[in-house]
Amino acid sequence: MKIQQLRVTARELVAKGKGILAADESSGTIEKRFAAIKLASTEKTRYAWRELLFTTKGMEKFISGVILYDETLRQGLGKVLQKKGVIPGIKVDKGAKEMALFPGEVVTEGLDGLRERLVEYKDLGAKFAKWRAVITIGRGIPTQECVGANAQALARYAALCQEVGLVPMVEPEVLMDGTHTIGKCEQVTEMTLKAVFAELKKYRIDLEGMLLKPNMVVSGSEGKIQAGARQVARATVRLFRKVVPRQVPGCVFLSGGQSPDGATETLNEINRVGRLPWEMSFSYGRALQQEALQAWSGKAANIKAAQKAFYDRAKKVSLAREGPC
Repeated sequence: MKIQQLRVTARELVAKGKGILAADESSGTIEKRFAAIKLASTEKTRYAWRELLFTTKGMEKFISGVILYDETLRQGLGKVLQKKGVIPGIKVDKGAKEMALFPGEVVTEGLDGLRERLVEYKDLGAKFAKWRAVITIGRGIPTQECVGANAQALARYAALCQEVGLVPMVEPEVLMDGTHTIGKCEQVTEMTLKAVFAELKKYRIDLEGMLLKPNMVVSGSEGKIQAGARQVARATVRLFRKVVPRQVPGCVFLSGGQSPDGATETLNEINRVGRLPWEMSFSYGRALQQEALQAWSGKAANIKAAQKAFYDRAKKVSLAREGPC
């Protein structure tokens, strides 16, 4: 019965025309975002910002779920989402830390005590969770050891989630930072996803009751040659057809530092490629929030303008799921 409910929730999160808002920025990350609009990051301002997003009229037409930070879920904003028919989720990893004896590589921590935390988060209203692994492309990296360690951690996390009845969102992010080519990104992403799905199989994860949050196959952000949206879409779909099992209900892409327009255009191109076994959706953070944050600038007088900016971008990204737009 628990597995069946996981499958239902997973499908609801990738319902046609909808996707996920990533509003799970850590305190340090949101402090940097607020610094850009010259606003101090306090519990009050963080609450005000997230409440602005979640109470935007009509956002539920485009947003199926929201990933929350620990503080935000405890502030009761998950209940605001539930009243709108939006599914609350929770970020549960403790961040990427340097991997001992592997310079330039990191492994995500947070497995200690995770079972108990997941039970608590479920009691607070969360129905899905997220764990992010970080893979860096550079000289001599990533190593098989780094990829393997992160893949195993993702699988152990996913198993704990399904045990307590939360849909695991599995996020193995190959960073776009660097000078690498799109071909190199495709190679590393393939290696990473193969390792992740091998570990998920070992740990008996029900693939129909999970979601994949992957990067798109893109050129390094500092590369001399930048692949266009159509090339990115073709490379991404080509790779996924090789390595992502058909049982996975959906791929909810991260924006990975792309601009709002860039992330929207590329998602649109991916959905134009043709019939695919998965819902190709989104789980964007900055790409959905950036314009609204700039419009708001921490001022109550700008709330309506900020909500309009958020609504308009969410609608554009929703339309991008349908292919031509």
